Order: sequence, then structure tokens, then C-alpha cells
Amino acid sequence: MPENRSTTPLSPQVHTCGDRRRLEFQPGMIQSEMLLSRPDHLLLRYARAMMCFTLFVPRPRHILMVGLGGGSLLKFCHRHLPETCITVLELRADVIALREQFMLPPDDARLRIIETDAVSYIRQHPGCADVLLLDGYDETGLPPALGSARFYADCLRALLPGGVLVANLFSYDEHYPAMLARLMLTFRGAVCHFDGIAGNNRIVFAAKPGQDPGAGGRAVRVVRLVRWRRMAGLAFLNRFLPAWQLWRLRRQSGAGSD
Repeated sequence: MPENRSTTPLSPQVHTCGDRRRLEFQPGMIQSEMLLSRPDHLLLRYARAMMCFTLFVPRPRHILMVGLGGGSLLKFCHRHLPETCITVLELRADVIALREQFMLPPDDARLRIIETDAVSYIRQHPGCADVLLLDGYDETGLPPALGSARFYADCLRALLPGGVLVANLFSYDEHYPAMLARLMLTFRGAVCHFDGIAGNNRIVFAAKPGQDPGAGGRAVRVVRLVRWRRMAGLAFLNRFLPAWQLWRLRRQSGAGSD
């Protein structure tokens, strides 16, 4: 991804073709996509993969999302995790202005979309979330500040004990090894990913240990299990995880098949 970022961001483009509506910053580079007939359905593989955070934290009280896009994850979580509060941090007003076109629910007691700089917000709100979803891409890729050591340290502080950070990264990004190393250092090795579930998107999960051995240990145990399965040659089973987990969440919420 390029280091020199444009000082004049490209305007987001909305394209509708039949039942599909997508958000792009550059032609052909899909940021988000939805079905008009099923707006809560998750079309993109990486979004489905990110929902595997529910393996680590099944019943989050508060989800903090970085990056709104077309709001696919927001809509799914709002519908299928009815007891969860959701806060979305989005830097660009022109992206937030598209919320009606992408059928996002209005702000209410459970949902807030805030126009703000995520780096500053997270630094100023320690201990605020059980789940932190990082998907803050723009037309030039991932802003360097969202992959820095200081930002990851602030994310660790923003998580409650037993919480999990979920980062959408690109496996071919030249900065990927450095970002993964920073996460490993910050979260003391409690980091894993599922192979083969999101194409070139590498969905990385980092767990925050509980305050004592008996508190909030599930996320760390799941990380260890995932890493053991990979070493045991069972990673091929991962391809079934997103579909199974989404089915389970829909069934739990009584929403059927979207």
C-alpha cells in the first residue's frame, strides 16, 4: 500500500445493479456490498470471517467498530446481537451521509455512529469495549496510524478483560508482517487467524487476558485452540466456520435466514 496518501480523498461512489448495491472509493475496489432485498445479509467473505469474533466473545456487551463503509457488519450485529450496544467510529462525513442508501438503522439506545478520528477516540476511552473491529480502509489502503504500535497499545487498553480485537489486514500488504509482529508483542502472543476463510484478507484475532486466571479466559483459550489446530494440520476445517457461526447467530436471534 502506498505511503503517500492523497490530501484530497476521493468521494465515495455508490453503484446499484439489480438487487446489489456497492460502495467504492476507486473503480472496481469494492469497500462494501449489500443486497437490497436482504440488507442485513453479509455478502463479502471477509465480513463473514470477522463475525467469528463471537467464537471468542459470544455475548459482547459493547462492540466498537473502526470504519463504517456500507455498514454491513453494523447491520448484522444490530439485528442478530440484540443485547449488544454498538459504537461506530467513522472519520468521513460523506461516508456517514450514505447511511440511508445502505439501509442502516437510525441511532438509538444501542447504536451510535460518531464522526471522529478513531486513533484519538480509542486513546481517550480505555476499558470501553468487549470487541474492537478494525476495518478502517480508505481509497489508498489502511492508514499507517491504524497499524502502529501505539495504536495497538491503545486498543489493548480500550478492551475490557477477556475482550478481543479483530483486524482486517491484507496478506499481500508489505507492512503485514510488521503489523502482525506489533500485535503479537502488544497482546503477548495471544494472536491467531483462521486460514482460508477470507481470500487475500487476513482476519487477525488478538485476545486480552482476564484480570485473573478465572476471569475472561475464553478468548485466550480459543486463540490457543486455533493455533493448536493449525499446528495439528486441521486448519482446513476453518472454511466451514463463518457459515456455521452465522447460522448459529441467526438461529439464536430468531431471525431465521436473514
